Amino acid sequence: MRFGIIGAFALILVGCVSAPKPAPGEWSIAIHGGAGVIERAKMSPSQDSAYRAALTQAINLGAEKLRAGGSALDAVEAVARLMEDEPLFNAGRGAAIGADGRVTLDAAIMDGPNLTAGAVAGVTTTRHPISAARKVMEKTRFVLLIGDGADQFAREQGLEQVPNSFFITARRWAILEAELAAQNLPVPARPAGLTDDRIASNTEAMFGTIGIVARDRQGRVAAGTSTGGLTAKRWGRVGDAPLIGAGTYADAGCGVSGTGTGEYFIRLTLARRICEQAGKDGRDLQSAVDGVIKGDLTRLGGDGGVIAINARGDIAWGFNTEGMYRAKASALSAPAIAIYGDEP
Repeated sequence: MRFGIIGAFALILVGCVSAPKPAPGEWSIAIHGGAGVIERAKMSPSQDSAYRAALTQAINLGAEKLRAGGSALDAVEAVARLMEDEPLFNAGRGAAIGADGRVTLDAAIMDGPNLTAGAVAGVTTTRHPISAARKVMEKTRFVLLIGDGADQFAREQGLEQVPNSFFITARRWAILEAELAAQNLPVPARPAGLTDDRIASNTEAMFGTIGIVARDRQGRVAAGTSTGGLTAKRWGRVGDAPLIGAGTYADAGCGVSGTGTGEYFIRLTLARRICEQAGKDGRDLQSAVDGVIKGDLTRLGGDGGVIAINARGDIAWGFNTEGMYRAKASALSAPAIAIYGDEP
């Protein structure tokens, strides 16, 4: 009798602490395109439309991949590649430019079920840094490669290489010139033939990092982030995006991608902190996001935002800036696009 009571108690305890199993056949995805000074009053209708169109294209691609039974990891990479080619965002083509007049790119990707991850930092010729990050994860025993070595590795893996000028747009160059003048730093020679593919905001978002989190029909979670970093950055500065646990993190139950002043995300190991908080003491995912972004990050003096997803497919996002380019979709809901702080 005693054994039966103890056994029954053990079964009840296991049932209480076990994470709920995701419903089969359901999927969800969220993306961001940067957070910062994004104000409705300073955005023209055509600029607003351009950003919404880019976000819609990206979220629809991710939804299509997941709806067809694709993995969360594949969806994350595919959407990131699309956004890396969109000049509106600070990743790939259209990325922020360093003080020396070059673009250096960072990216990370993480597969939650087995905690595998790959990242690159400071690449200058690899068209799609997110794909280089995935190759690091799948083809090496390392997690993070940097600089020329990362580009060399990407070439050896057959990833497309482009001249650094491919990433530079006229809009980003104008932003660089203004920032260098404000810092009383010399302006490099302007590259010839700079063009913009899309209209952009007059008030450039402080952060334009792109990120994706996804949960596939098998309940697997993945996260990825890609960025050009800060305008006029110097001395090989690297932010949080390629640092696992800081700007990018995924485990079996949670995935997070961030955008903001990377130094604060690094100090807080912000992405992993959210995953640790989710489900703790009865917290739901949104409460965990709000607690870290509006609590920890704000108290430290940092700014930015995140998107997050859990193994049940719940989506949450939060930011302490005026806005964040963002979108979400799931098997149970149509795509939703938002930009400003007063949008749900």
